[in-house]
Amino acid sequence: MSKRLQQACDNAVAMWTVLGRARGHDVREHDGFVAIDGPAGVRIMLTTPDPGEDPASAAKTYRDGGRALVVEDPFGTLDLMAIGMTARPLPVMVREPAPAPEPVGVRRVETGDDLVQAGRIVVDGFPLEHYRADDVFPPSLLAQDGPAFFTLGDAGACLTMAHGGIGGAYWVTTMPEHRSKGVGRTLMHAVLRQFDGLPVTLTAARAGKPLYDSLGFTSVGDAHWWS
Repeated sequence: MSKRLQQACDNAVAMWTVLGRARGHDVREHDGFVAIDGPAGVRIMLTTPDPGEDPASAAKTYRDGGRALVVEDPFGTLDLMAIGMTARPLPVMVREPAPAPEPVGVRRVETGDDLVQAGRIVVDGFPLEHYRADDVFPPSLLAQDGPAFFTLGDAGACLTMAHGGIGGAYWVTTMPEHRSKGVGRTLMHAVLRQFDGLPVTLTAARAGKPLYDSLGFTSVGDAHWWS
């Protein structure tokens, strides 16, 4: 396993932990994984390829209880088919430090109203069907170290996370009516400029991978998202 893959995993766990606690969700830290339990369902995230506790057993308990569940395994070590789950492979990508163009028109979110606007873009454009624009990103996140938000007018938005010597990009979203106009690329320029001098990581949807390839990201492995 590469150092970058572990850093990417740690960054994602930190982001979801901060976000879950800000939302008032139940965040439980186990030996080798974290379980984040909210109204829309449960997310289990491995933190090591060799956990001391059994995440499959925890997943089965939630499934047997009728809970919606996602298990995020960046190391590809779990097999949850026996409990009726299916894996979707998604590339974990990293870009080493390098110059990036000026992100013209991108603003960093500084106020609660701007955060609601960013939430509206992500909820409608991603989409996140179980959330509203005013609750997907609680205002308390603006006062915390680590998370940051960027918008490009009403066309796109993203969340970033600084943690563990690496920067992470999440929910890089373009509204449907603005797609294929360079919005995602411009947002990513802002992300890369924010983390100038640091590696940057993300988990790519297959449709977004060509953009990240063109920006200099390379795959360090396939995460298995079980649902």
